[in-house]
Amino acid sequence: MSEPAFSLTALKAAVGLVYQQMPATAQFAWPLLREELGADIWVKHENHTPTGAFKVRGGITFMEWLKRAHPECRGIATATRGNHGQSQARAAAAAGLTATIVVPHGNAREKNDAMRSFGATLLEHGRDFDEAREEASRQAAQEDLFLVPPFHTALVSGVASYALELFTAVSDIKRVYVPIGCGSGICGVIAARDALGLETEVIGVVSTEATAAQQAFFSGKPESTASARTFADGVAVRSVVPEALKIYRTGARRVLAVSDDEVANAMRMYFRCTHNVSEGAGAAPLAAAIQEQEANKGQRIAVILCGGNVDTEVFQEVLEGRTPQA
Repeated sequence: MSEPAFSLTALKAAVGLVYQQMPATAQFAWPLLREELGADIWVKHENHTPTGAFKVRGGITFMEWLKRAHPECRGIATATRGNHGQSQARAAAAAGLTATIVVPHGNAREKNDAMRSFGATLLEHGRDFDEAREEASRQAAQEDLFLVPPFHTALVSGVASYALELFTAVSDIKRVYVPIGCGSGICGVIAARDALGLETEVIGVVSTEATAAQQAFFSGKPESTASARTFADGVAVRSVVPEALKIYRTGARRVLAVSDDEVANAMRMYFRCTHNVSEGAGAAPLAAAIQEQEANKGQRIAVILCGGNVDTEVFQEVLEGRTPQA
């Protein structure tokens, strides 16, 4: 009988692959954040990975799976708003494969530059991630490339390594706040929690401008929204990934929505209290923890700072006290 995909043994094997290319990231309890929230709050610093975001972990494990399962593959195609694309471009280059990455028009310039720096061929198509994903599928078919999905067991196994680090380093966490884009992050946290037999509440976080995952959490079926116009591009997704929904619908306690104003405020709080740079999606969990500040008082909680890849001009606008427009 094969090992379950997210057993502790399987997740530890994924950790071994991840650590061949990067070290564990830190989790800190910053005193000024504790004062602001009145809680024993721990920050998991996925902004300190080789690509500045948690996605790099899944890229490592996915590419190892791809080389085993499809040794004939010569290259990959995928869609992204930036962090997934950097992850896949980096992993593909390390594996000797080409990477064609599709982003929507108006995507973050510095994320685009980073993907090119990792060797990707970058294409711009569509008005948002979902339209870019359709083009990536066309590119894969036309160029005989392997289409990397936004959600895959091999991706989640790698991503779960950050949650194993957090839960191993910090005991008795009451609840952890995790952003939801396509779902690999929250599913990785749920997988690690369950494999370790913990009772930590997992709270999903979306944007008020991109609530498909929250709607699907309530309805139990895949949902879509007409738009996803938030400057927190890591959660700017119009459609739910059904495979991810199956996991977080049963594994998460609830899904909260935070506004762009709340996200910008959380970005400022991170910089003021920790001098860490957070992108919008990275600050969304802190924004949600602030929303639930009263319930969190005196509790040990954690927030996932999933990435720090924000364009300079956008971050400057945030620090000046404004909320960037999508």
